[in-house]
Amino acid sequence: MKFVCLGFIEESKLEAVSPEEGQRMMDECFAYDDELRRGGHFLGGEALQSARNAVTLRMKNGAVDVTDGPYVETKEMLGGILLLEARDLNHAIALMSNHPGVRMGPFEIRPADEAINKLIADRDAAVGNG
Repeated sequence: MKFVCLGFIEESKLEAVSPEEGQRMMDECFAYDDELRRGGHFLGGEALQSARNAVTLRMKNGAVDVTDGPYVETKEMLGGILLLEARDLNHAIALMSNHPGVRMGPFEIRPADEAINKLIADRDAAVGNG
């Protein structure tokens, strides 16, 4: 099964980390990601820029409305995603429990919707993007 692991962090907490500590943390995360790769569990991931650089789109009065920043009011912002292959949710929890990024903030682990993702893959193949 595929899981999307959403890593959250308080931006003020991240800003308080020294460059040396930040590099040490990244090195630890990369090392654990490599361990996940060796086990066939790491499918990919993306780090995200600050939520201050985000925009939110929504329909308002029949038109698209663009708002600066994230939609929700929260201290913790989405910092990145990790795509994980695991047997089941308990296996995904066990794998991510050892990830150093959990020390910086919570991770939401959510199963990928394999039925919808198959439709997307089929569509990509049909239009030549697969």
